Amino acid sequence: MTANTTTETAVSYSDLLRHNRNFRYLWFGQIVSLLGDWFNLVASAALVGMLTQSGLAVGSLFVVRMLAPFLVSPIAGVVADRYNRKNVLIAADLIRAAVVLAFLLVRNPGDVWLLYTLTAVQMAMSGFFDPAHTAILPDISNPRELGAVNALSSATWSVMLALGAALGGLFSGTFGMYPAFVLDTFTFLLSAVLLAQIRMPANLASAADRTVAAAFGQYLRGLRYLRAHLDVLVVALQKAVMALFFATAFQVLQVAIAQQVFTVGQGGGTSLGLMFGLTGVGSGLGPILARKLTGEDPRSLKEAIAYGYVLAIAGIIVTAPLLSLPMVLLGSFVRSIGSGIIWVFSTHLLLQMVPDEVRGRVFASDFMFFYLGSALASSLVGAALDTTLTIPNIIWTMAAIGVAPTILWTLWVIKGRQKVA
Repeated sequence: MTANTTTETAVSYSDLLRHNRNFRYLWFGQIVSLLGDWFNLVASAALVGMLTQSGLAVGSLFVVRMLAPFLVSPIAGVVADRYNRKNVLIAADLIRAAVVLAFLLVRNPGDVWLLYTLTAVQMAMSGFFDPAHTAILPDISNPRELGAVNALSSATWSVMLALGAALGGLFSGTFGMYPAFVLDTFTFLLSAVLLAQIRMPANLASAADRTVAAAFGQYLRGLRYLRAHLDVLVVALQKAVMALFFATAFQVLQVAIAQQVFTVGQGGGTSLGLMFGLTGVGSGLGPILARKLTGEDPRSLKEAIAYGYVLAIAGIIVTAPLLSLPMVLLGSFVRSIGSGIIWVFSTHLLLQMVPDEVRGRVFASDFMFFYLGSALASSLVGAALDTTLTIPNIIWTMAAIGVAPTILWTLWVIKGRQKVA
C-alpha cells in the first residue's frame, strides 16, 4: 500500500463526533439498531437450525435475508434519491420494529415458513435503509470529514457485529432465542428516535415525478450511469464478489461448524456468537488500521482491497482443517480483516467517484449486487452441506475458488496504474 501524504488534512474520529451533530445522532442510531440486528441474526439462525436440523434450511434463511433486499433494490435506490433520506431511515426502522416482534410467534418446525416470511419483510425494509444510510453520509458531512465518516460508520457495523453477535450468542445459548427478538424491537424504536434528531433540509421530488413508471425510469438511468462508467461498476461489484467467495458463504458454514463440530451452548449459540464476534472485531479493526496507510488516496485504497482479498483467503485456509475452536476463531478473525477492507474501501471509493444526483441509485445497485451474491453463496453452501461433502472440503474449495477474484482485481489495479502513468 502506498502511504498518502494528504492524511493530515483528514478529520479525526473524535473531532467528527464532537463537532458534527447530525452524524453523531446517525451514529448513535446505528449502534443501537445494529446491536439488535446481530442479536436477531444469531438467534434466528440458531432457531432454524434447532427446529429443522437442516443445513439447507439454514442456508435458505440466508438466501431469504439477501433476496428480499435484492428485489426491492430498484425502487429503494430511487427512493433514496427522490425523498428525504432521513425520513426513509426512520420509516424503515419503525416497520422493522413491528415485524421483528412477530418473530415470537415461531415456536415449532411448522412455523419456519413464518420466520422466513417475517425475515423477508424485515430485510426488504433493510433494502431501503442501507442505500439511504450510505447516501446520506455526504449530505451530513463535508469532504474533509467523508473518509472518517465512512470508516467510522463501517467500523461501527463491524464492532456491533462483534458485540451484538457475541452477546446474542451467549444470551441465546444460555436463555434461548426469543428474548433477542424483543430486544431487537426496542433497538429499532430507539434508533428511530435518534434519527429524528438529525437536521437536514427536505429533499422531495415533485408530485409529477412520483409515478411507478418514473421511478423505474430513474433507476434505469442509474444503471446506464454504471454502464457508462466501467470503473464505478467494477468497484460496485466488489461487495458481491466478497460475499460470494468469502463472507456470506462462510456465515452459513459457521452455523454448521457451531452445531456439528464445536457445539457450545444451546444449539451451538455460544460458539456461533464467538465466531460472529471475532468476525466483527476483524472487519472493524482492519479498515481503520489500513486507513492509516492509505489515507484518502484512491490508488492506495484500490491496492488495499487487493491485500484484503489475500487476507480473506488466508483466513479461510487457517479455518479449513477445523483443528480446534480457537483456530476456527483465528481464521474467522483474519478472513474478516480482509473482507472488512474490501467492504469499507470499495464504499469509500464510490463516495469519492459518484455525484449526488445518482448516489442513491448507485449504492442501491451496489447493495443489489451484494444481496444477489450473498443469496447465491447461501444457496450453494446450504445445498453442499446436505450432500456427502464434508465441511473441511467445502472450505478448501472456497479457498481455491477465491484465488480467481483476487487475481482479477489485482490485474485491474495494475492496469489502472499503468493508465495513470
